[in-house]
Amino acid sequence: VQLQACGGGLVQAGDSLRLSCTASGRPFRYYVIAWFRQAPGKERELVAGITNTGKSNYADFVKSRFTISRDNAENTVHLQMNSLKPEDTAVYYCALDPGLQIITIPRSYNYWGQGTLVTVSS
Repeated sequence: VQLQACGGGLVQAGDSLRLSCTASGRPFRYYVIAWFRQAPGKERELVAGITNTGKSNYADFVKSRFTISRDNAENTVHLQMNSLKPEDTAVYYCALDPGLQIITIPRSYNYWGQGTLVTVSS
């Protein structure tokens, strides 16, 4: 499976961005897809995940601001990010886990996209 993440960019605080993660090589509708992020000098952390049945889970720091969704027909998962803050600045990665639950530990994920940089200026 290959994952391709895109949609990052430079925005101002309060703006919105939509990240997309497209999978190729295997239908991904059976799997958990998650977005992680890693800021400079910090560990990679879970932002949001979505199961094969559409159940989603969010980190507390993005609840009510970010929305994860999936389009199985297009093998794509989106992360809609609203009300962005400077502390959201990070490289965002999508990842695939063949399990059925959203796991917060990065090493549980078998496949990773290349990352897309989100920079939020104040």
